[in-house]
Order: sequence, then structure tokens, then C-alpha cells
Amino acid sequence: MNNTLFVLLDGAEDDPHPLLGGKKPIDVAKMPFLESRVAYRHKTTGRAYTHLFLNEFFTGHPPESSRAAIEAMGLGLNMDGGRTAYRLSPAEIRDNMIIWSYNTESFRDELERNVMDGLDILDPYSPDINFFLNGRAVLTMECDDVPDLPGPPVNAPFVEVPGDLGRMVMQVADIMDGITDYPWGCGRLGQIYPGFGSLGEMTAISDSPTSLGICASLGHDIRLIKDLDARFPVAAEALEHGNVFLHIDEVDEYSHQKDPFKKKWVLEHTDELMREYFSDAERIVYFADHGTSCVTGEHILMNVPVWTTFESEFEDGELIPLNRVIPGLLG
Repeated sequence: MNNTLFVLLDGAEDDPHPLLGGKKPIDVAKMPFLESRVAYRHKTTGRAYTHLFLNEFFTGHPPESSRAAIEAMGLGLNMDGGRTAYRLSPAEIRDNMIIWSYNTESFRDELERNVMDGLDILDPYSPDINFFLNGRAVLTMECDDVPDLPGPPVNAPFVEVPGDLGRMVMQVADIMDGITDYPWGCGRLGQIYPGFGSLGEMTAISDSPTSLGICASLGHDIRLIKDLDARFPVAAEALEHGNVFLHIDEVDEYSHQKDPFKKKWVLEHTDELMREYFSDAERIVYFADHGTSCVTGEHILMNVPVWTTFESEFEDGELIPLNRVIPGLLG
């Protein structure tokens, strides 16, 4: 089979961690399938966020659409007629700071209910909303306001959200003692560059509307699958018919939770699933988009791995410009 499986280990790079003897989770994780199959280890230049990396990876160009607008496409939300999109992320407003929340299990359902209850404030703007992971959501509205607001993962001084959206955000915060869904990455769809022709018909499989939105904008088939294990049989079936992009977002998520043991576990579990479903796959590309520190919970801008099971035009160990990775690997 000549089809290629792209496996994004989101945020796989890291800082050395004292609880792992000063090593990174990816250095101590036992991944025998990867180790036995990877023949060429290259690097490329990472980007601060997944959407910045993937758009350039798949098209050769940075995106000209906002993060929220891209995610709206990944969730199937209406962006017609110049609607504006707003990414909502759980956060606590405390001591005039925005403190981003990644461990939301205890209040996620209550947060989502309160946000939905507050949408009547936005009725004049025909709001449309979709929740996707741990209380995160994307909201689209017929609204011209595109505020420049701080985004995660770095905690930031509180910036008041303007207009009725700000009223809704603070209503939720008042009810939940400071916890709310705070908007960022706001904006509209911009110019969409075509993907590299060598990608052909590709299927994208992820729990993240960020990566799915990039792929949807390029006309690829997308599958939103929240459960990690359930993504693999779908990917295996899709690989019979074309190239596949498989996103392991949990690697990044556990990094934001500052849990190196969970990160090590998900890398090892992913390797077990790769062995189970892709032992016969000839063309696999493992790659990361940025580092995510289990020490600080923040993204790390750095060179990231591009590891392949097959030979290409690149020398082993070569640092490849991001916009040259796909053309050089697929021709």
C-alpha cells in the first residue's frame, strides 16, 4: 500500500522533568513499535499553536483565518455571511488575572449549562455554539466585534470582553465564583490556500476542531472522534482508500495538566494501538507541532521531530523548512 499515515503527537516535545529523573516523557516512554519502524529522523521548525503549524504543513502557507473560525469549520458551525467566531476556553478570573483551567471535570457540566443559559443575552446576534472538550466551545454570531483578547495556555492579566458577549462571560463568572468560558482567537474566515496536490484524498481523524478545521478548509474528509482508542480502527479503514492524518491531541492535553506520567502513558498507549492497527503500514510519518511543557503547562517554540518509516529526498537528521516537508516526503 502506497498511502501515507501522518501521526501528529501533539506537543510531544517537552522540558526535562524532575519526576522523570531529569528526562522528557518522550525519552522515557517505551514505544517499541515506533522504535522498530522509524528509519529516518528529521526535524522541522515548530509553531506556537497547532493551527499555525498544520496550515503551513499542509499548504506551505500560514493561515489567514482566525483560530476560532478554523475551529468553527471543524465543528460544522455556520460561518456564512461574514459571521464572527469566538473560541471559548474554561478559565478562572481571579485577582485581576485570567487563569486557564485544564482540570475541569468537577465543574464542566455546570459551566456548559450556565453558558447555554446566558446565550439569551446574545439572541440579537443569532448565536450558534458547539462544545467539544472539557468545557471548551466555539461560538459564532452575526457580529462585527473582533476583540484582541489573551489566549491560553499562559495566564494573563484580565482584559474585559466588550459588548454583550462580555456581559454573558461575566454573568457566568458571577454565578460560578469566577469560573467562566473566556473568548479568544476571535475572527472570521480569510483566504484559504490550497493544500499540496500530493496529499490527494486524505481523511483527518481527531478530537480537535483545530486540526479538523484546517483539513475541512482544504476539502478533506474529517471525522470528529472523541475517544482515542476509537480513532485507530477508523484510521486503519480510511488508510485503505487514501492518505490519513491521525491526531493524538491527548499528548498535548496531559502536558497542559502538567502530568508527565499521563503524557508518558498516552505515548506508550498510542504505540500499542499503532502496533495493533498499523503493523502492515509501510509509510508512516510521526511528527509534532510544538513542545508542551509538563513543568510549566505552556507551549515551547522549538524544532520538532519528523520521523518516517520510508526514504525521501531528505538526509537523515536534516532540519527541513516546514513548508517543504510534505513536498519532500510525498514528491
